[in-house]
Amino acid sequence: MADVIEVGAARRDAPPPAGGKGRRGVTERGSRATPYLFLAPYLLLFLTFGLLPILFGVWLSVHQWDLQLPNRPFVGLDNYKDLFDSESAIYGDWWSSVKATAIFTVFSVPLLVAIPLGLALLLNKSFPGRTFFRAVYFAPYVLGVAVIGLLWRFLLDANLGLVNRLLGAVGLPSDTPWVTDVPWAWVSLVGVTVWWTSGFNAVIYLAGLQDISPELYEASRMDGANAWQRFRNVTIPGLRPVLLFVLTTTILASANVFGQSFLITQGAPGEETRTVVWRIVDEGLRDNDAGRAAAMSIVFALALTVISLINFRFFRYRED
Repeated sequence: MADVIEVGAARRDAPPPAGGKGRRGVTERGSRATPYLFLAPYLLLFLTFGLLPILFGVWLSVHQWDLQLPNRPFVGLDNYKDLFDSESAIYGDWWSSVKATAIFTVFSVPLLVAIPLGLALLLNKSFPGRTFFRAVYFAPYVLGVAVIGLLWRFLLDANLGLVNRLLGAVGLPSDTPWVTDVPWAWVSLVGVTVWWTSGFNAVIYLAGLQDISPELYEASRMDGANAWQRFRNVTIPGLRPVLLFVLTTTILASANVFGQSFLITQGAPGEETRTVVWRIVDEGLRDNDAGRAAAMSIVFALALTVISLINFRFFRYRED
């Protein structure tokens, strides 16, 4: 027994084998590099399709970049100045498109935040056919903007559209210019967009509602809270992160509207419904001035970034 104890003590006191410390160092370096190896595919995609295009866009914006001419001189900030100079050729068109985008965003965002919330509250209740109705409300969102635009262009046609025919059948005016005059053109664009995309926001709200503990509602009932008080003091605070996500993504999506106005109203009447994205496309591809188009894109992106930061700041302040 004494021999066994001595052998064990000798093994404990023996120096580590040669190269052991080196192997540990290699292992530690490998473990530190593992997260970066997993991030590498995303970082490569972000660099290729995100950061580099942004930098190239900034480069374009400080040049007179005519796609049909070999010479593309450096113009500094002139392309940006033209957007704010009332004497420039693009000033009027640019701010007209900004106004159109603002009108659409101001009227569509509140509806796309409130209506899906109401749908989610209804679909969160238990009733027969709940799964069917969830699928029905989400179904329009799976359609592409080209399908939605062409479909509603025919439905809203002032002369042959089904909408005016149905209105006439119930004794209402049957000659409403849904796509050729304001404010009806805005009513059409906002209404179609709300019908098309409400299902997506409703699904996001529904996921958030299911994360709110039922015990909170039960406790509020025991305290005598009515339905409105439970909604204000339990549902809204529980949905605060979801509300931030829905509000921010909805503002960005509405501000980037293009397909609906391009296909449904075609910019009519005149250029009243021609949005910022449409103006950028025309400037870059129709007028072949990629420099000005890039400057418009960067100014627009910065404005949306500021709005998004304000949203985050507001919700964080309310949460604190």
